[in-house]
Amino acid sequence: MTTTPRRVAATLVAALLLLLSTGVPARAAATPYTKAPVAGPLGTYRVSGVYVAGVSSGGYLATQLQVAYSARIRGAAIFAAGPYYCAQNNVAQALYGCGDNLYPTHVSTLEGYTRSWASYGWIDGTGNLAGQPVYVYHGGSDGTVKKSVTDDLVRYYQDFGASVRYDSGSAAGHAWVTPYGTVGCTSTASPYLNDCGTDPQGAFLGKLFGAVAPPNTGPLGGTLVRFGQDAFAVNGWANGLSMDSSGFAYVPASCAAGDTCRLLVALHGCAQGYARVGTAFVDRANLNQYADTNRTIVLYPQAISTGVNPNGCWDWWGYLGATNYPIKGGAQVETVMNMVRRLGG
Repeated sequence: MTTTPRRVAATLVAALLLLLSTGVPARAAATPYTKAPVAGPLGTYRVSGVYVAGVSSGGYLATQLQVAYSARIRGAAIFAAGPYYCAQNNVAQALYGCGDNLYPTHVSTLEGYTRSWASYGWIDGTGNLAGQPVYVYHGGSDGTVKKSVTDDLVRYYQDFGASVRYDSGSAAGHAWVTPYGTVGCTSTASPYLNDCGTDPQGAFLGKLFGAVAPPNTGPLGGTLVRFGQDAFAVNGWANGLSMDSSGFAYVPASCAAGDTCRLLVALHGCAQGYARVGTAFVDRANLNQYADTNRTIVLYPQAISTGVNPNGCWDWWGYLGATNYPIKGGAQVETVMNMVRRLGG
């Protein structure tokens, strides 16, 4: 694909994955306690296990990370996304099979790729997925990624033996659902943080960790670090990978003091990174609150808009021009994993 068609394709996919609503008013929302970012490097901590979570394009990248590094990543929470390698490096498939359901997702084919790539060593062995906890969320008002597509994500994981909890009873739009959402439950509108009167973070952390303590609803006790992503980019320049120059990490005081902690990689969706909505996702995802009481570091990598990626999505269909995007060595996959390694995961 030449550069110009790829840009056109990227625009079409981004439009599908983001129904950019207009005229939808922000709603009165609960106000979380937050931490102002402090510039500094990523530290190294005592990390007992790594987990991933993401929404929309971030959900697709979270699955890429988990499948590629299933020996290291112990579980995943996926909001509003489809199965691993769904787009198959094909923009038409991304459009009509992985957002809309006009094309099938070809789950058996995707599973075949997964097994073959594991045999080549391009991803970790599929046996690691057996028994792994996975939480999947789909809202009934999500017209961006159709339910049948997310159903196939569940089927993909189950076929590899993962232990899946599927939450598909909500009326949510295409969004990350959180008690601190500023958008009504059924809407699809910036900043794509919807309040449905529920707490999916408690549900998915309980699934991933086995048990979860109630969140800290008072002032946060940790530090929000704003760090440079260039140091972790496989090309030394995050912007060249459609990633921001800075990312964020929330480090609870207990983890900084030397306690053994878990690490959760939290991946925003399209048009939901810092360049578009500031720290809305970082502040309102309802993860820092649970991090404080459950000894969990939260890593928030950041994507940005570029010519081939106008809405700041993560690369799950090959917009960077390389076919290795979903496996070990894939530019964004490996860049995020470099951050994980620095943190001690």
